[in-house]
Amino acid sequence: MGDDSEWMKLPVDQKCEHKLWKARLSGYEEALKIFQKIKDEKSPEWSKYLGLIKKFVTDSNAVVQLKGLEAALIYVENAHVAGKTTGEVVSGVVSKVFNQPKAKAKELGIEICLMYIEIEKGEAVQEELLKGLDNKNPKIIVACIETLRKALSEFGSKIILLKPIIKVLPKLFESREKAVRDEAKLIAVEIYRWIRDALRPPLQNINSVQLKELEEEWVKLPTGAPKPTRFLRSQQELEAKLEQQQSAGGDAEGGGDDGDEVPQIDAYELLEAVEILSKLPKDFYDKIEAKKWQERKEALEAVEVLVKNPKLEAGDYADLVKALKKVVGKDTNVMLVALAAKCLTGLAVGLRKKFGQYAGHVVPTILEKFKEKKPQVVQALQEAIDAIFLTTTLQNISEDVLAVMDNKNPTIKQQTSLFIARSFRHCTASTLPKSLLKPFCAALLKHINDSALEVRDAAFEALGTALKVVGEKAVNPFLADVDKLKLDKIKECSEKVELVHGKKAGLAADKKESKPVPGRSAASGAAGDKDVKDTSAPKPGPLKKAPATKAGGPPKKGKPAAPGGAGSTGTKNKKGLDTKEIVEPELSIEVCEEKASAVLPPTCIQLLDSSNWKERLACMEEFQKAVELMDRNEMPCQALVRMLAKKPGWKETNFQVMQMKLHIVALIAQKGNFSKTSAQIVLDGLVDKIGDVKCGNNAKEAMTAIAEASMLPWTAEQVMSMAFSQKNPKNQSETLNWLSNAIKEFGFSGLNVKAFISNVKTALAATNPAVRTSAITLLGVMYLYVGPSLRMFFEDEKPALLSQIDAEFEKMQGQSPPAPTRGISKHSASATDEGEDGEEPDEGGNDVVDLLPRAEISDKITSELVSKIGDKNWKIRKEGLDEVASIINEAKFIQPNIGELPTALKGRLNDSNKILVQQTLNILQQLAAAMGPNIKQHVKNLGIPIITVLGDSKNNVRAAALATVNAWAEQTGMKEWLEGEDLSEELKKENPFLRQELLGWLAEKLPTLRSTPTDLILCVPHLYSCLEDRNGDVRKKAQDALPFFMMHLGYEKMAKATGKLKPTSKDQVLAMLDKAKANMPAKPAPAKATSKPVGGSAPAKFQPVSAPVEESVSSSVEPKPDPKKAKTLGASSKAKNTQGKKVPSKTSLKEDDDKSGPIFIVLPNGKEQRMRDEKGLKVLKWNFTTPRDEYIEQLKIQMSSCVAKWLQDEMFHSDFQHHNKALAVMVDHLESEKEGVIGCLDLILKWLTLRFFDTNTSVLMKTLEYLKLLFTLLSEEEYHLTENEASSFIPYLILKVGEPKDVIRKDVRAILNRMCLVYPASKMFPFIMEGTKSKNSKQRAECLEELGCLVESYGMNVCQPTPGKALKEIAIHIGDRDNAVRNAALNTIVTVYNVHGDQVFKLIGNLSEKDMSMLEERIKRSAKRPSAAPIKQVEEKPQRTQNISSNANMLRKGPAEDMSSKLNQARSMSGHPEAAQTVRREFQLDLDEIENDSGTVRCEMPELVQHKLDDIFEPVLIPEPKIRAVSPHFDDMHSNTASTINFIISQVASGDISTSIQALTQIDEVLRQEDKAEAMSGHIDQFLIATFMQLRLIYNTHMADEKLEKDEIIKLYSCIIGNMISLFQIESLAREASTGVLKDLMHGLITLMLDSRIEDLEEGQQVIRSVNLLVVKVLEKSDQTNILSALLVLLQDSLLATASSPKFSELVMKCLWRMVRLLPDTINSINLDRILLDIHIFMKVFPKEKLKQCKSEFPIRTLKTLLHTLCKLKGPKILDHLTMIDNKNESELEAHLCRMMKHSMDQAGSKSDKETEKGASRIDEKSSKAKVNDFLAEIFKKIGSKENTKEGLAELYEYKKKYSDADIEPFLKNSSQFFQNYVERGLRMIEMEREGKGHISTSTGISPQMEVTCVPTPTSTMSSIGNTNGEEVGPSVYLERLKILRQRCGLDNTKQDDRPPLTSLLSKPAVPTVVSSTDMLHSKLSQLRESREQHQHSDLDSNQTHSSGTMTTSSSSTANIDDLKKRLERIKSSRK
Repeated sequence: MGDDSEWMKLPVDQKCEHKLWKARLSGYEEALKIFQKIKDEKSPEWSKYLGLIKKFVTDSNAVVQLKGLEAALIYVENAHVAGKTTGEVVSGVVSKVFNQPKAKAKELGIEICLMYIEIEKGEAVQEELLKGLDNKNPKIIVACIETLRKALSEFGSKIILLKPIIKVLPKLFESREKAVRDEAKLIAVEIYRWIRDALRPPLQNINSVQLKELEEEWVKLPTGAPKPTRFLRSQQELEAKLEQQQSAGGDAEGGGDDGDEVPQIDAYELLEAVEILSKLPKDFYDKIEAKKWQERKEALEAVEVLVKNPKLEAGDYADLVKALKKVVGKDTNVMLVALAAKCLTGLAVGLRKKFGQYAGHVVPTILEKFKEKKPQVVQALQEAIDAIFLTTTLQNISEDVLAVMDNKNPTIKQQTSLFIARSFRHCTASTLPKSLLKPFCAALLKHINDSALEVRDAAFEALGTALKVVGEKAVNPFLADVDKLKLDKIKECSEKVELVHGKKAGLAADKKESKPVPGRSAASGAAGDKDVKDTSAPKPGPLKKAPATKAGGPPKKGKPAAPGGAGSTGTKNKKGLDTKEIVEPELSIEVCEEKASAVLPPTCIQLLDSSNWKERLACMEEFQKAVELMDRNEMPCQALVRMLAKKPGWKETNFQVMQMKLHIVALIAQKGNFSKTSAQIVLDGLVDKIGDVKCGNNAKEAMTAIAEASMLPWTAEQVMSMAFSQKNPKNQSETLNWLSNAIKEFGFSGLNVKAFISNVKTALAATNPAVRTSAITLLGVMYLYVGPSLRMFFEDEKPALLSQIDAEFEKMQGQSPPAPTRGISKHSASATDEGEDGEEPDEGGNDVVDLLPRAEISDKITSELVSKIGDKNWKIRKEGLDEVASIINEAKFIQPNIGELPTALKGRLNDSNKILVQQTLNILQQLAAAMGPNIKQHVKNLGIPIITVLGDSKNNVRAAALATVNAWAEQTGMKEWLEGEDLSEELKKENPFLRQELLGWLAEKLPTLRSTPTDLILCVPHLYSCLEDRNGDVRKKAQDALPFFMMHLGYEKMAKATGKLKPTSKDQVLAMLDKAKANMPAKPAPAKATSKPVGGSAPAKFQPVSAPVEESVSSSVEPKPDPKKAKTLGASSKAKNTQGKKVPSKTSLKEDDDKSGPIFIVLPNGKEQRMRDEKGLKVLKWNFTTPRDEYIEQLKIQMSSCVAKWLQDEMFHSDFQHHNKALAVMVDHLESEKEGVIGCLDLILKWLTLRFFDTNTSVLMKTLEYLKLLFTLLSEEEYHLTENEASSFIPYLILKVGEPKDVIRKDVRAILNRMCLVYPASKMFPFIMEGTKSKNSKQRAECLEELGCLVESYGMNVCQPTPGKALKEIAIHIGDRDNAVRNAALNTIVTVYNVHGDQVFKLIGNLSEKDMSMLEERIKRSAKRPSAAPIKQVEEKPQRTQNISSNANMLRKGPAEDMSSKLNQARSMSGHPEAAQTVRREFQLDLDEIENDSGTVRCEMPELVQHKLDDIFEPVLIPEPKIRAVSPHFDDMHSNTASTINFIISQVASGDISTSIQALTQIDEVLRQEDKAEAMSGHIDQFLIATFMQLRLIYNTHMADEKLEKDEIIKLYSCIIGNMISLFQIESLAREASTGVLKDLMHGLITLMLDSRIEDLEEGQQVIRSVNLLVVKVLEKSDQTNILSALLVLLQDSLLATASSPKFSELVMKCLWRMVRLLPDTINSINLDRILLDIHIFMKVFPKEKLKQCKSEFPIRTLKTLLHTLCKLKGPKILDHLTMIDNKNESELEAHLCRMMKHSMDQAGSKSDKETEKGASRIDEKSSKAKVNDFLAEIFKKIGSKENTKEGLAELYEYKKKYSDADIEPFLKNSSQFFQNYVERGLRMIEMEREGKGHISTSTGISPQMEVTCVPTPTSTMSSIGNTNGEEVGPSVYLERLKILRQRCGLDNTKQDDRPPLTSLLSKPAVPTVVSSTDMLHSKLSQLRESREQHQHSDLDSNQTHSSGTMTTSSSSTANIDDLKKRLERIKSSRK
């Protein structure tokens, strides 16, 4: 019990984790009690147990576990944190509870799972349970199924997702365990209870007996809809409600509500999609065209079988649909027509929405085929068209359907109407808007008057259905002319109709209709109706908030109308709406007189035709008084105007009387109910008088009044036709002028553009100039409303006239149409409501576009043209495209029917010829403009393929595709693009270009939308994968788009979608979502905010144009209204005006107080925070081509906290003078507010970049002036620009360097100069280099000059990324078109030449002859000499070095000065080679050491004389000790700058050998010390470039130079190769070498190996062997992808180059073979996609035929071997690595890989042993005989060649050992006896050597194979000869010998496992050729030993005392110079 007492004292949570079961049991019991007591679900107590709950349920002791389960259940039920434990606890329950024998445990486990579901964790629970179904233990499977069944039974199918369960059901039914099968049956019955027959298709393939049993069970189920019995926490109220109902005995309505709870599961969703395209018969397309109908029938039957699959996989069905369509449309055999229709039905049903893109093609064909009478054909066609309708929308096919409505065939008319009726049934009030209903009703109204009864009946049915769907209020306006009998018939039909969506749509509309009306006065009845319709329509749509607000909107407008106008407004409103009322019958003159006499004084009527004008005038005055006093309803307008027209009528000669008359007409029109009949009586007279000088104005007034009464469109049409039917030019021009004004006053809606245009054309052709001028003015006004499309109608006018029209349009550009001032009060009371309600504007917006006359071009799209476009020859394809372009051009505006054109153009979008792709894109842009909004129906079949083109690798093609997509979207809106899965499918493609372009596009478009289709959610998973894409640009674009997706989908949906991600990804994405949530923009406000001109009549594209005008009026601070920012701009322009006016007044009031304080406010850490925000993408990165509004807005917000308010107002004012003021203030405060300026510097610089985009020169000059002062201040303050500040300012400053004005350019250059004092020149360099790519030649020239200045001032280190790359870029400009640019480029390179000497020619690479001669000429002319430059440089610019270090030292001066002195010394040394003799302290020789050893050297040398070793050593001896001494200082140097390394590297490529050697030795010192080697990181490419340039220089220049000592060259080679070997032994550095650099390096090394001049030198062989070793190191240690890629490119280049020797290619191939040998070990580190791309390019350049023509068969075999090895190692996965190849058909790579895969599948056999792979032999056991022969031939070729003979023998030995039965006789018998003996002797030698050495190899660490291939392994240990056996041979012997030699020469040995230093590696054959004679080696070894024993210094014996790896430092410290000189002399003489 002692133990017990201990654990009993523990707290509860520790007991629960105790190892004693009793303690745990007690802990769980106590925990259970605690859990029951805690009342607060958010109590902190719960969190204590968060990590323990899994242990509760997985306890190993069964008794304890039961208690744990009870406690866990209570915990899950009550703790608010329980949800966090879902995954782990449920998985614990599944694995550890469900397998328990105790039923209680299982019950508790199930309860826990259900409780988790109740607390909203259903998905996680279901996921774990489904995983449990894969468990091997049947108990667990049964329990999981049971849990799922209970969950479904209790919670219902809305909570438990059925699809994943149904997916696994068939597998469960196949289980061997009966218990599992039984449980599966139970769950299947439960699922059936919820979804009924939707379950049948997925289970159709299970065992028939089981299916039968299920059927029996299903029948027994009750038919009522099941209801959930348990609810989620969030639905608990529902539960309470349900209980109430049950207690009340079940209320009907409640039942209905609950019915809604059960979602209708769509069986389609539960099915697996089937791919059928590949299963089509091979000859299907031939058969379907066959002449015999039986063959066609076979083809169709095959398709019919395939399309019976209920769900089909998406694919390209275009060809299949086309074939079926052809059968339906053209086949003479009606049976086949029916069969094809059935196939189309199957396709539509199986594909659903994915079939939508083909619907437009098929619908017209099917409708026209309804002319067939046979019932089975008609039925098949009906089924087909109904199925197709469900895949698209009525909107999309409306054009086609309406076109068929006019067909003469009554059957077609009847069936089309019936189809429309059936279609309407599927619609709701929102999917059948007024704009769609209008044309359908118009067409159907024609049909109800048709002679054929069946046509009439069908039309009645369709109209009745429409009535039912949208309610009477919406349809009545279209039925105004229908007589009562027919109207009743329509209503009768409407009552019979049953809608697919139930009666909900109609009921809802009725309910809503009844609500608002009572709240309104009866007077505004008509307006009320209109509003009601509008509020009801959007209800079912996705906008949830909008309808509520809208419903409240209109009544407000309705109320004031009632009291103001009493009863009269009501009638007027009615009149405005219902045109029928204003048409009154024409009255006879008698009736008119009678009516007039009733209201006019009798004298008035009598004097109307008096001959005395005064009497007539008096009469008119009385007439006027009478009219003014009359009441509106009592005024007989027609009678009055008839009286006025009575003789003399409009022929009145007295102008005063006439003026009165016209005035009275205006009065009558304004005050009475003026009808069109009355208007017609007057108008003729008015037009006649409009040109009259005196009466013209009155005539115009009267016409305007009439227009207001009878609507402008009608009046204008009448007036225009009257004016142009007479000859008077004055009347014509004045009529046009009146119309121009009228349009401005009334707005443009409803005007007939067509009629106007024809009249305007007549006017333009008039001889009278006034008429022409008026016509042009009218066009200008129309342009405001119609936009640029108007010009198209006048393109064929004379050029002079066209230029006048253009000038008028130009004037109008940038203006917005004025808001209508007339015509609103009466008619548009309703129209404005309507516009504001957002229901109508869409229709209004397209008004103008709809009115344009459209040409039908389908007849021009002939099959010949289509086949041309698809021709194999690109030229013919181009012709076809040209034709299409010209067809569209001629037609200008076209109808949407364009035949087969979409499919033809779609094919061209993936044309291999990119020019044709671009041409196609241009045509598609034309098409969008020509077709207008009707292009909508082509979005799916043509628009989406354009999006695919966004993935093209070429920039210009992508840009063209983007422009095209935008042109389309402008016409179609975004809805069509976002509907369906197409867009998400595009985003799914892992193409970085496609992803970044598409996301960029969406990020631009989504913020402007008010709502989006629900399908947008489908893009989210792919958006998430883009957030983690490998490509940085894709990630950035995805992050940019995230807030806009969230804006439409909401955070919850987006967060839910992360559920399917991996846990790590999920966390990252959720973090990004939270960030995006903070930045989420609000949805754009409704249309009001954009202040749509003229009641929404202008097309959307002209809205932005309206902005500037409004702006100038309001003098607002905002630069431009933008729908995106509607929230910040205020709801309407009114608000904006007031805000704009407030600003100035406020400042004037408070001016004095405001301006006294500081202008910049310093916020602690403000700048850092802004940088963090920008880095974290919380704000936009300052990066643009022209500043968009959002950037300006953002800067304004950021500045608001740091800049004085009054100054900010000046800075962001729209007037440039305010900017000047702001700059003046900033200049004044610059000195006094230094801290403030530096604190806000990033914002100041950003604001100044905005000024660079201003066009005003004075602002620009002021800005530059300020900048000069600013940078002077910053350099005085020793401030250092941050990266952020630099990158957001410098690029924009550089734009200004190309300004045309000299003075500006000069200033900008001065600023750039000053910037180098606060920002390193090396970082400035890339920015300026970017500026050289500009299109502006001045900018290019200036930037090049600036680069020259930088190099002159700061040396070559500024050239970034490397001098080579930078100079190549600069040299490109020598060939520029512009003379100034050429000169600047030449001058810059001359500057570099002056600093750097001949090295320049290597750095600039290959130039054309012309450019090179220009450069040489310029260099000759330049007077400077290279040798003097470095000194000058040092003297002039001490600044530079200071800057470099100041970066590191954060502006402290001390170290910088020290640094610069060192660098200057280094420089002066490099400038004067002779200075090397007067060596400074750091570089002194270590004389003591050398002197001590001099004796030994002398006695030892003779023994080694045959190898001339002393000569090789001599050169390297001098630098060696120097390095030792310099190392401590070098440490300081490299610690604080990379520039030192840059400087030394730049000397490596020096033309002076000693300079180069000196640099190389310094670098070698760094490389050989592990702790310092990393300083080279980042400089590897630069170093290798310098090195291979030096190799090139030696090869081309030094070797040819007779004067040069060849020893010098060998010495330089030794240094280079030693350096490289040191470098390539450090794997981390070796991997930094890039592909291009490795390619050049290998080129240099191989060229060196083949250099015959080297072989002739004494030590040449030695150099070549060293190179051999180096090449092997490079191959092994470099980044394997880069080196393999480099070798492939090199091989390709060498085979292409005619000058290249075959030897060169052969060596490259040998390197490739070596790489192939390494592949098994390196395959996982290789980027196969890149390698396969290189192989693809190789095979493209060298197809098989071309390779076979090569003299040698090695290239083709090398390639095959490489591919074979890759296939063998990767297997079929190799085919997944072809992603980087754009067009796989360009080479045979894919086909070749597939063949190999097939071959390898067919063949069996084990992989050959890894050891043999590493050895010489690479043959697999599987090799065929031919391959064996090839291989042997290759071996013998090697043996026969001078260089590779030893390697060949070794390979042959290996081969014979492996294949003992191999027959090599045939190869030997053709050769000479000498050769045969040589081979046998060689093999014997190898055998002796191998057998003698087998037991030693382990001690040397060199594997036998490695030895054969003559390469020491990288880790080979240099074991001392003391431990080895006398027989050992191989590299270690030589290394040993090197050690001895090093000792003789005073060079200490490195530690056993260190790398040999530079000299030792090169001085001896580190890579021995394979043994020539063992005896010789033995004797060598013994000689070495003896010599060693004789001359051993105990303190230097490397075997006993290995030094620490670094060389001992010099001990000579204070010896005087004379002494040193003497010692040096002694050493020299001893050497001789």
